[in-house]
Amino acid sequence: MIRLRRTAAALALGAVATAVLGFAAPASAHVSVNPQEATQSGYGRFAFRVPNESDTASTTKVEVVLPENAPVGSVSTMPVPGWTVAVEKRKVDPPVEVHGSQLTEVVAKLTWTATGNAGVKPGEFQEFPVSMGPLPQVDTMVFKTLQTYSDGNVQRWIEEPTPGGEEPESPAPVLTLTAASPSAAPTGGAAPAQADDDDDAEGVGLATGLGIAGLVAGAGGLLLGGLAFARSRREPAPKA
Repeated sequence: MIRLRRTAAALALGAVATAVLGFAAPASAHVSVNPQEATQSGYGRFAFRVPNESDTASTTKVEVVLPENAPVGSVSTMPVPGWTVAVEKRKVDPPVEVHGSQLTEVVAKLTWTATGNAGVKPGEFQEFPVSMGPLPQVDTMVFKTLQTYSDGNVQRWIEEPTPGGEEPESPAPVLTLTAASPSAAPTGGAAPAQADDDDDAEGVGLATGLGIAGLVAGAGGLLLGGLAFARSRREPAPKA
C-alpha cells in the first residue's frame, strides 16, 4: 500500500512538472527573423536565425524567399564566415521607388551555402543578417525558407500563420510591420522658430526705442543751446 501511494504521488508530481514546466516533448525550434517587428517605409537590419534540429547532420544550405506581394527595393547581405550567398532577382510592375529612382527589379530569393566544414552543426544555430528597405506598406512579410541538411533532408519552413489559429507545424518566418507614427508637435510654449522671431522683434523694438530716445535728447540739447545763444545776443555787453 505504501509503495502504491509513493508511485501515485510520483506520477502526480511528474504530471504537474510536465504541465507547468513543459518537460515533455519540447516544441521544436524553427527558423525565425529577428527583430520580428519593424516600421513601414523604414529601413532595418534583420537576421534570419537558423537552428539545427538534426542530431547527426549539419545544415549546409538556407534558402529565403522574399514575398511577392511585398517587394523591397534595397536588400543587402552581411558576409557570414564560411558561407557564400547567391542573390536572385525578379521583375516588378509597377516599379519600386528608392531614393527617387524607379526600380524594375527586386531581390526574390537569397541562398546561403556552407563551404568546407562551416555548416550549422547539431546543437548550434547560425544567423544570416540582411539590410532591407524601404519596407512595404503591408501588415506582414512572410519569408518562406528551405533548410537543407548534409544528409540530403530538407526542412520546409513555408506554412503561413492563420489569424487566431494555432502555430503551424512548420511556420515560415514572419515580420510584422506597423504604420509610422506622425511627428510629435512641440508642446509647452511657442515653437523654436516662433520664439526666435519674437526675440528678434523684441530686440528690434528695443533698439528702435533707444534710437528715438537719443534723437529726442539730441533735439532737446540743440534747442537749449539755441535759446542760450539768442539770449546772449540780446543782453548788452558789460561796460569796461
